[in-house]
Amino acid sequence: MASIKNLKKDINYTLGDIIGYVSEKMHANADKKKAEAIIDETIEAFDTLIAKINAKVDNKKAHLKEVSAELETKANALIEKANKL
Repeated sequence: MASIKNLKKDINYTLGDIIGYVSEKMHANADKKKAEAIIDETIEAFDTLIAKINAKVDNKKAHLKEVSAELETKANALIEKANKL
């Protein structure tokens, strides 16, 4: 199932980029506690999304679309928080 592999890559790259962005902001005199909280939230989102991908469901295709949409929503929310640092 190539789509699962691609979705896992998307999750990894997207959330990894967010962690990198927040780390850069943290080194540029941003509030370190807030930055660490965003990084922790990003790691938690990663764990949650990977667990959802690996869950046994009846309609895998629809389930993966939901996970993809959730990734987009969470990533946008995390970026919004990071921009406020």
